Amino acid sequence: MLRIAVEADVPAMLAVYAPYILTTTCSFEYEVPSQEEFLNRFRTITAQFPWLVWEEDGEVLGYAYGSLPFERAAYAWCAESSVYLKPEARGRGIGKKLYMALEAILAEQGYRRNYAIITSENAASVAFHRKMGYKLTAEFPDCGYKFGRWLGVFWMEKELEAVGNDGISPVSWHSLRQIERKISDILDNLSLS
Repeated sequence: MLRIAVEADVPAMLAVYAPYILTTTCSFEYEVPSQEEFLNRFRTITAQFPWLVWEEDGEVLGYAYGSLPFERAAYAWCAESSVYLKPEARGRGIGKKLYMALEAILAEQGYRRNYAIITSENAASVAFHRKMGYKLTAEFPDCGYKFGRWLGVFWMEKELEAVGNDGISPVSWHSLRQIERKISDILDNLSLS
């Protein structure tokens, strides 16, 4: 089931994310945030952006959320998305459904461009984003250091079909919840497909 994340999901989402920090270069974080730090991150991000989870039999198998890639006002129409899945959830189309729902909500908010920032050795994520319609727009070689080696970063970009994009800044996703039926339809359609 695809649904909107709530604060009660924070421990489960942190459990999904922690192995990415501890055992992979997918995240450039070195230490797993505390539950309090992760909860604060969740609250900060969800003030403007959607955060979605995929749940089966009461277990969170993955999540995706949008955030700001840049802080200056002129970049207000740009979003960045992230997705993390448990190993047993990979290859089942869950990441695709999370991303499709996230992109649909971001477009409804008025975002025009969505970015994915990917460690250059994460070939699976690069391939996933290409299948989702993202194009490589920038490469930053050897800009991060983790596990005793230098790592590059790819920036991939996708143009979204933003709704009402006439120079008005994107709205908070909470304001879209006033038309909650539309978000419900997006989530329900992708949960069932």
